[in-house]
Amino acid sequence: MLLTITTTHVPATDLGYLLHKNPARVHAHEQSYGKAVVFYPEATEQRCTAVLAVEVDPVGLVRDRRGFATTGLLDQYVNDRPYAASSLLTAAMNEMFRSALNGRSADRPELVDRAIPLAFEFPALPCRGGEVLLRRMFEPLGYAVEARQLPLDPDFPSWGESAYFHVTLTTTATLQAALSHLYVLVPVLDNSKHYWVGEDEVEKLLRRGEPWLASHPERELVARRYLKHRRSLADLAIERLVEADGTLGEEAPNDQAPEIVRGDSKEQSLERGLSLNDRRLAAVAAAVDSLRAASVIDLGCGEGKLLKVLLPSKALSRVTGVDVSHRALEIARDRLNLDRLPKALQDKLALLHGSLIYRDARFSGFDVATVVEVIEHLDEPRLEAFARVLFEFARPKAVVMTTPNREYNARFESLPAGQFRHPDHRFEWTRGEFSAWAALQGGRFGYDFRLEPIGDEDAELGPPTQMAIFTSLA
Repeated sequence: MLLTITTTHVPATDLGYLLHKNPARVHAHEQSYGKAVVFYPEATEQRCTAVLAVEVDPVGLVRDRRGFATTGLLDQYVNDRPYAASSLLTAAMNEMFRSALNGRSADRPELVDRAIPLAFEFPALPCRGGEVLLRRMFEPLGYAVEARQLPLDPDFPSWGESAYFHVTLTTTATLQAALSHLYVLVPVLDNSKHYWVGEDEVEKLLRRGEPWLASHPERELVARRYLKHRRSLADLAIERLVEADGTLGEEAPNDQAPEIVRGDSKEQSLERGLSLNDRRLAAVAAAVDSLRAASVIDLGCGEGKLLKVLLPSKALSRVTGVDVSHRALEIARDRLNLDRLPKALQDKLALLHGSLIYRDARFSGFDVATVVEVIEHLDEPRLEAFARVLFEFARPKAVVMTTPNREYNARFESLPAGQFRHPDHRFEWTRGEFSAWAALQGGRFGYDFRLEPIGDEDAELGPPTQMAIFTSLA
């Protein structure tokens, strides 16, 4: 894969000082996945070009893989990673151009803050979202975008166009700013990363996205794609960007961010024919009612769909929703018409911003905690932390929890074998796995439990959704 950086700043060879790479030398560095090389095919006073070439070893990449998703064994060795710009290229940028990315030039520090003409060329840049998405990413940052879509195979034009473009981006900016744009947006366009994404990636995104990302019109889309659609991490990043910008983040329209909506739409479209969402909310509300609860807290309340069902109950004197997303809570407030509710209902309802994986005194003192389609979004370390927050520290008298039944996925004809219902799901459990996990938590924290089906049960595969009702033995 290749990236070329060209400037016509005079003297153009100042590019060597900015990149901390002498134009008279070839600079090579071995990476875990291959080899990165920087060289200069031209270096004159009028024009200077630096090339970053990354030679990827697909076998080495598989042996060192950390979270790079594939759909089968063949994909591990036959893929576009050695050829198309991706997070592998940005990792090489970070290695080879670290001083420039960090805004340092030991020999010519005065150059760092100087805006110069720059052109970046990618012979093969994946744009999963097309040229429209490419322009939405770079044009607000002041780039002129030239893009030529590449065919799947030039010898077989009937096969159509690929998702790859030959792209040239031109701008006048500091090199540090321009490299930070590329570092963040190349993986966003690819909509994938070759490594596991954890909390440190949020800090990396915010550091490399300062100060431009907070005011970027597509900041929500950028955050979600950069963080591999990990909802909790993306929500955290968006909230911090909103705070930095001082404005409330808006949801991207469906036609602007099909890949964001697609995950939710995929799950909703799969389940729509079963009326499963409505049946799930009704089943949880019925379970809360059967427990004769006077107070309930919905952990991971999202946009408040369950809260809207629970709020009219005369048996409940206190209804509380908790979510990590400020934006979701704003939507919940609107959905519930909170400002226009009778005062008695306003006093009854509380919306709390908080993380479900940290101990929080506000979660304690409730008769029932509901956890609806939440746990499957948590990776294993966070699931363990959440279990302690819920059962050990919050310790409600009862817990009502739902999660998909993976076995039932075989009945969704449009869902490929082995795929989850939602791209952010870290797992989906079989009935046996959910029962075993529920038994483990009950034994650890002193709860009895029973399992109930939600939706029509298949004689072989069980119900589409499974519900556990935990009751404290204390």
